[in-house]
Amino acid sequence: MCAWKRLAAILALLFAASAAALAQPQSHPVYVVLWFDTEDYILPPSDDAAKRLAEFLTAEGVPATFKVVGEKARTLERRGRSDVIAAMRRHDIGYHANTHSQHPTPAEYESGMDWNTGLEEFTRRERGGFEDVARIFGKTPCCYGQPGSSWAPQPYAALRQWGVKLYLDEGTQIGLDGKPFWYGGLLNIFNTKEGEQLRPNDKWDNLEQSKAKFREIYARMSADSSGGLISLYFHPCEFIHQWFWDLNFADGANPPPSQWKRPPLKSAAEQKQTFAYFEGLVRYMKSFPEVRFITGSGTVKLFPDLAHAREFSTSDLKDVAEAVTPGVSFQTHGDYALSASEVLELLNTYVEREITERTNTAGAFTISENPYGPAVDPPHIAHAVDVPWDQFARTVGDVADFLARNHQIPADVWLGSVAVPPESYLVALADVGRTLLAGNPPPSTVTLPMARLATMKYVAEDSPAVWNWPIFPKGFHSAHLLSVAGLQAWTLKPALLR
Repeated sequence: MCAWKRLAAILALLFAASAAALAQPQSHPVYVVLWFDTEDYILPPSDDAAKRLAEFLTAEGVPATFKVVGEKARTLERRGRSDVIAAMRRHDIGYHANTHSQHPTPAEYESGMDWNTGLEEFTRRERGGFEDVARIFGKTPCCYGQPGSSWAPQPYAALRQWGVKLYLDEGTQIGLDGKPFWYGGLLNIFNTKEGEQLRPNDKWDNLEQSKAKFREIYARMSADSSGGLISLYFHPCEFIHQWFWDLNFADGANPPPSQWKRPPLKSAAEQKQTFAYFEGLVRYMKSFPEVRFITGSGTVKLFPDLAHAREFSTSDLKDVAEAVTPGVSFQTHGDYALSASEVLELLNTYVEREITERTNTAGAFTISENPYGPAVDPPHIAHAVDVPWDQFARTVGDVADFLARNHQIPADVWLGSVAVPPESYLVALADVGRTLLAGNPPPSTVTLPMARLATMKYVAEDSPAVWNWPIFPKGFHSAHLLSVAGLQAWTLKPALLR
């Protein structure tokens, strides 16, 4: 009898423990992407700063990403700093432009170029630095981020050709509510908020405040059903110098190497303070049970684009077509998301197959990797356009051919002698798709309504704040770059955590 009582007591305790565990809120992973813009090729002690940071992180078992400037890599090679290179290459290596702040910087030379010309110019100026970083470090850079605020949209197409899958940096030119997103065919960890809140102040004496802020961020993210991601950056040179090396090039100045001035070093006490801040913050974040440090390449695995591996059924197509409105935007369906350009490609493929096969299409559909937005501004229409079905059907075939040849949304969708913007075409295409998917015959007349690309709201308006970088010539700004960026908002969509 006593044995039964003991068993009952044990079971009661186990039940109570299980109930208590179930009552506790479930925690979810908080991912920390730690990255370093490794750029100073003027002050030799910055080499040792990069080495110290890399070796500390390796000893702590914390992976990071070092985004290296091409000239920095070449300088390490010339100085014979194989020890620094070896320490850094134990982590991920990214690319951070060829010469960083020497003029013209990417936004400057891209500021008057269209999409295709800008792609070629970025390749001409930057490919050599990319290849030097890969050669010197023995690994292909996993990511790119612009120098300072010198952001431009055209590099996305070049980077994609080079096999880069991640844009890792901070800026305000484009963003998606502070969360990771897909744009220009690349995963973007860009325009986030949390990492900036964990940065040191000028004296590097705010460690306790940063710890408190991290606790706040961690509590919020770990309680979210999808967890969260913190993008936190530093510069190895900022740990040891009194002012940034590239102020040599401030306000558009472009002196020759013989006139470059070395920034003075911080005192030994100040350097002790900077490294203590960093090491203390890393160890503190590491102590939280749900924190996961990941590299740049790790984020690509963490945010897979499942739409590209999916076979879409006609049931899926109905959902996609139903979600299209005159405010053209991305779509999210369960574990995958579609950009507006992918929606257009998917529905155009379906309608074209219906037209050419003259029968109900039962097979599955796939999409290619995120077609780019238009290369130039689309036309404007003042009212809806009506066309006969025969003309619309021919246009569907023409758009399919354009997509296949250019991997890009056409700026002008021609219906005979009338050109309409692709937004209007997509809304009409979705309406036709809904009709065909319901088993009905095509309409005798197709109406192409006025429509707009709603995702353009995620691209910043031109202002001095967007281009806030002391290296730019005074007054630099580029409404043109943001206009080109708006056209590529066709490619924007959320990046969903696996």
